[in-house]
Amino acid sequence: MKAQILATTAAAALLAGCQTYNEGAAMDPIAQAEADAAYSPEIPEGSGYFASDSSLPFLAPDFTKISEDDYMPAFQQGMDIQKAEVQAIIDNPAAPTFENTIVALEKSGRMLGRVARIFFALTGSNTTDRLDEINREVGPMLSAHSDSITLNPALFERVKAVYDNRAAMAMTVEDAKLLEETYKQMVHAGALLTEAERERVKAINTELSTLTTEFGQAVRSATNDQPLIVDTRAELAGLSDSDIEAAAKLAAEKGHDGKFAIALQNTTQQPSIPSLENRDVRERLFKLSHNRADGTNPEHDTRMLLAKIATLRAEKAALFGEEDWASYTMYDRMAQKPATALKFMTDMVPALAATQRREAAMLNEQIASKGGNFTVEPWDWYRFANQIKAERYELDEDAMMEYFQLDKVLEDGVFFMAEKLYGLTFERRTDLPVYHPDVWTYTVFDADGSELGLFYFDPFQRPSKRGGAWMSNFVDQSYLWGTKPVIYNVLNIPKAPEGEVQLVSYDWVNTTFHEFGHALHGFFADQKYESLSGTATARDFVEYPSQVHEMWATWPSVLQNYAKHYETGETIPQAMIDKIEAASKFNQGYDFGEVVEAALLDMKWAALSPEEAAAIDTPEKVSAFERRSLEELGLEIDLVPPRYRSTYFNHIFSSPAGYSAGYYSYLWTEMLDRDSRKWFRDNGGLTRANGDHYRKTVLSRGGTMDYFQMFENFAGRQPNVQPMLEARGLVASADGAVDSEASDGALPPRTTASTPGE
Repeated sequence: MKAQILATTAAAALLAGCQTYNEGAAMDPIAQAEADAAYSPEIPEGSGYFASDSSLPFLAPDFTKISEDDYMPAFQQGMDIQKAEVQAIIDNPAAPTFENTIVALEKSGRMLGRVARIFFALTGSNTTDRLDEINREVGPMLSAHSDSITLNPALFERVKAVYDNRAAMAMTVEDAKLLEETYKQMVHAGALLTEAERERVKAINTELSTLTTEFGQAVRSATNDQPLIVDTRAELAGLSDSDIEAAAKLAAEKGHDGKFAIALQNTTQQPSIPSLENRDVRERLFKLSHNRADGTNPEHDTRMLLAKIATLRAEKAALFGEEDWASYTMYDRMAQKPATALKFMTDMVPALAATQRREAAMLNEQIASKGGNFTVEPWDWYRFANQIKAERYELDEDAMMEYFQLDKVLEDGVFFMAEKLYGLTFERRTDLPVYHPDVWTYTVFDADGSELGLFYFDPFQRPSKRGGAWMSNFVDQSYLWGTKPVIYNVLNIPKAPEGEVQLVSYDWVNTTFHEFGHALHGFFADQKYESLSGTATARDFVEYPSQVHEMWATWPSVLQNYAKHYETGETIPQAMIDKIEAASKFNQGYDFGEVVEAALLDMKWAALSPEEAAAIDTPEKVSAFERRSLEELGLEIDLVPPRYRSTYFNHIFSSPAGYSAGYYSYLWTEMLDRDSRKWFRDNGGLTRANGDHYRKTVLSRGGTMDYFQMFENFAGRQPNVQPMLEARGLVASADGAVDSEASDGALPPRTTASTPGE
């Protein structure tokens, strides 16, 4: 993503890219090339499906040729081959160079990458008991394998030799970035630690791999195995007939014939709660979700798993001389320091707390006006907030769904947006194997008619799929390998009963645009090296391009093209969209509050010292720490619980790193998003010129440059938080005042991190 440069700085940037370092090298280039050519180490060859690239278009996976029995042998072969490739780098008698060390390391592990990308795609989207079993077994193996490379002293000696000689080398900007990142990541992994410290890091990494896999699987079980069971249809009053039929079907599948079951979703709040008229049922469903893994049901208790994870992370950070996990893990983030992220969030708390109290009072008035003799609780909040929305803004969300038919949302909405903004076109395919019958496949064509890549769309909820929505690659873009991206989007939309039109909520419309924003970030990758390609960016930057694409869901020309009534074909009335926009600032006490609380709760776990973490050694202490951490925020946590409690916070506890000390990223990137939306509106909106500019300055850049500089190249200035606060209704905007404490919109002071080891 480095080749495209702003026209105004093309000459200077190109010159800088070619002359970043002075000429010079440790060995004559011809002699070096001859030495490298003479070195021909023996590398073992793999066997089976994953031993070579797929023969399908774009190297797409051929799921008809893969069985569950293929994975473990392929993982083992892939690790063995990469170990041999790394050993060949170490044993090379020629002096270390960028090509024979850094590029050679980048090239290693091709077979392992093939199997891992497909395996982990399936364990997320269509797992089985056998795949889960393999996942538990292979996780520690992969962790140990990674450590055997990043913590190999002999390999690091060669990498460091190249890094130390960088001032005397001629490299492109992307080459220089690959060298810098390779060195930094090895230092971050522990290359500069003592041998004893490195061994302890390896042990911690292996244990974390096991524990985080167990946590993710335990949360999935707690979510899938505990649907709400109700006895009568009358208890589900307020749900649609199709929802009630689906509840009856699920109950039968769970062994409760004649009853009804509502499956849990991944977040604390549940989508059925606002529609349920029976308050007792609402309360039961909310508490079942809220308590799903906290020991209320002894069969599902993740507290000691997450406590062990937090303790190991704190210990690992201490080995690197860092005071906590957040300080250790944020080394490569855009925000860089925990204090920057914390100040960014805590500055919003006064206005948010005031909004929560104000909205709670409004809800209590609404409850009283409907004859209720109770005050609002979390299981009431959305029901009565929706009533106020409906009355104040005359917004009927069920009626709105009738304009959002899934295939039209994707093809006439998302794809239409991509055509107008970037010139892309799409062709549906039915000739490629998929991992589940519900997956749709498309070839993506660039503006010049060339094939850009392949897109898989997996929209529907099922028990074999983890909650949420995400994007990833089956194949990464890379000029080094000549590969184009093969990308998939996964959603969790409740599937309509057989024979019914698949309608989706406005939230799922937004999510579809969001996830395709991630896909565009991957499709527009323009890098030589996979490790810098596409979405290989900082955790607190990667959500930004996806969030900014949500703005086009309600852009008039896009909306008019896809939002058609499923029966009449009538275009959605503009008045209904105006009501959506007007209502968007309402209920931010909950909508925004639950995310801020989750992000701050994440930081509390990541800020523990080793001694503090070790002291949380019982399930009860886990619960007490969570409660205390939330109370310290100063928000209305009993009315607005966090979007995820610690016990089912997959983002931060279900992978060795994941979003730990990084859930704030959704807020940080929303700041970038809202400021970017302002830029688009100020510069003419949905135009090819704007799309090409955004592609050139952001979407094609991957992880090859400073993120603040990237944003400035796009917007012509540094980001400002004010547009986000205005969009959330937390501060006064140009068209109206808000009764809350306001920020001045200034970002926290920017910090500069030095390169590790210098």
